[in-house]
Amino acid sequence: MHTILVNLWEQLKYHPDAPMLFNSSFFMFFFLFVLVFNRLFAHNKKAKVIFLTIMSIYFYYKSSGIYFYLVIISSMIDYFTGYKIALSETKSQKKKFLLLSLFTNLGLLGYFKYTFFILGTFGLRNTPPFNSLNIFLPVGISFFTFQSMSYTIDIYRGKLKPEKNFIDFLFFVSFFPQLVAGPIVRASDFLPQIYQEKFITKADIGRAMFLIIAGLIKKAVIADYISINFIDRIFEFPARHTGVENLLALYAYSLQIYCDFSGYSDMAIGLALLLGFRLPDNFNSPYKSKTITELWKRWHISLSTWLKDYLYIPLGGNRKGKFNTYRNLLLTMLLGGLWHGAAWRFVIWGGMHGLALAVERFFKIPKWVEKNFITKATGWIVTFHIWLFTLIFFRSQTYDTAFQVIHQIFFYFKGEVFWQWVTGYPLIFALIILGYLSHYIPLKWESNIKQFLTNLPLPAKALAFTIVIWIVAQFKSANIQPFIYFQF
Repeated sequence: MHTILVNLWEQLKYHPDAPMLFNSSFFMFFFLFVLVFNRLFAHNKKAKVIFLTIMSIYFYYKSSGIYFYLVIISSMIDYFTGYKIALSETKSQKKKFLLLSLFTNLGLLGYFKYTFFILGTFGLRNTPPFNSLNIFLPVGISFFTFQSMSYTIDIYRGKLKPEKNFIDFLFFVSFFPQLVAGPIVRASDFLPQIYQEKFITKADIGRAMFLIIAGLIKKAVIADYISINFIDRIFEFPARHTGVENLLALYAYSLQIYCDFSGYSDMAIGLALLLGFRLPDNFNSPYKSKTITELWKRWHISLSTWLKDYLYIPLGGNRKGKFNTYRNLLLTMLLGGLWHGAAWRFVIWGGMHGLALAVERFFKIPKWVEKNFITKATGWIVTFHIWLFTLIFFRSQTYDTAFQVIHQIFFYFKGEVFWQWVTGYPLIFALIILGYLSHYIPLKWESNIKQFLTNLPLPAKALAFTIVIWIVAQFKSANIQPFIYFQF
């Protein structure tokens, strides 16, 4: 009995080298446990919220260890400041509590995520006493701080009333399906759902099943396999490979990052739906975009709308002349790039997107591309390859790596290597083709698949999940691969 308890404790506690992920076997048992007890509490909404909150905090503990306290601290401060903002009678008082919320959230984010970046920028990282700092980056801190901040900002703007129950607010911030990698949920969308009557239809189950299966295949089959067996090898030593291999690695990486991140979002939305909560869509086939402007309406939608509502518009948006509009676009995307990672290469990535948005607005390209089929096709091709070029800096760990990739593509292309590569990596080539084709399938086909899954009897649904899990196991590497956006 003692041995069983020890083994159980070992499974339940946090392991830094094996954090809990959606695509891990432990998460499957965790979610089944949550699903069963969530059903038992169906008629006791208060108990249900408390249970799901505890499970969410535990999920974050299994993902980041002791740093689960950050979610609680952030929630406590924003719950308090939101309440004080609503009670304050003067604008100056309201602003005081809003600034407390902003400074706390940005302070936590700044310390854990940007301390080394700032020290490195000023050449202080390897000098005493800074060289002794050992700062752990908690998973998903950028997501839940932005989510919590939007709550106090909306109260300050008069768009939202403060939540009266702290546990409900903590539940909103910590809800585990989207806690560590989004979508970034607004309080106005989530809090009203807490005490609404939950009725999960057959169509909801079919949609959730489709999203979870699609997310698992995107992440564990396509993204992880092409990353480990091809992309990582090229970006480790790009100068050792021809330009065509570097270019193929870029095409593969654009698919990897999409499948990895949208796969997480799909699973998060599907898991939440099975628990009775509806999260906003986070991706809408972004590689169908004909302009960079359109791409940012389709890619990481919850972040792009957050940046628009809480940064671009407060800066002035497009209301104060053309020059200020271009400036605001550039500043928003520079900060959006910095949100993605504490390195100047992410700022460069964001700056290139800001510049592209400004150029498109100046030349009115979004209107031009809609003229006819040729302009639409041209816009699609150009947009995708602008995105592809910016990913060089997003993926490369150093500037030398980025410039080596560019050099090999432009000065050592060796197109004849393409067929050698295809015959040498047939499975990777097939997965890349499959990944892109699935991205462009008509929406009607998706609807038909969802309807098919909805109409399946329960034993057939279980069999479908079993087959998917078996397929995932065949592609599984020695170690479970974390989601790319966990580092953000």
